[in-house]
Amino acid sequence: MVREHGTCFFEQYAQILLSSLLGSEFDALVNRDRPDLQSLDGRSVGIEVTRAMEESKSAGLAMLEDVAGMTRGEDAEALASALESGYTFGLWEGKYVGANELPYWSIALPMRRILETKVAKVANGFYGQFDRMGLFVFSKDDLGAADALKAMNYTLGLQKCLDNRYDRLYLADVNDLFACNLDDGISAGSRMVRYKISQEQRRQFYLEAVRRQR
Repeated sequence: MVREHGTCFFEQYAQILLSSLLGSEFDALVNRDRPDLQSLDGRSVGIEVTRAMEESKSAGLAMLEDVAGMTRGEDAEALASALESGYTFGLWEGKYVGANELPYWSIALPMRRILETKVAKVANGFYGQFDRMGLFVFSKDDLGAADALKAMNYTLGLQKCLDNRYDRLYLADVNDLFACNLDDGISAGSRMVRYKISQEQRRQFYLEAVRRQR
């Protein structure tokens, strides 16, 4: 089922990304609600999936231009798939936005604000109790290692005195996945691992996420 704002596509994309890049422990995650991805038993692993985008007039205008169809010169097969499905994330390095994605991205918050909101929700028990709880954030903006490090450290600071908190933070733009371990007692140098996503992988992830919408 396609949920409001096209969220199901991104939740499925997140599961595909985690399973493909991080291993089989994510293979059996199912798409539910509060949180969006869960282990079959409903208690071992829970992962909330959300999005972040810089809050600026230029970002909004760029999205509107993308939706207006400024895609001439792109691969014809990929363009046909994007027009049919309404999704583009994974096809062109975040350059365009599909029609079904516009509501999803148009209500995105900047990274710091979405982290604050999601940490507050996990702290008050909004997502229930899981043995391991993760937060997966899609970014419309390109993320460098320094950006991901700032987001990770900010999350660690927000959670410092909380009983209910995230154990993992996943930050993804179209070309990278940053997997962050938020557990106590982890050295700073080993908390974050960066996984590069190739063009072929991006296309595979996109096509599988689209297939699951049918």
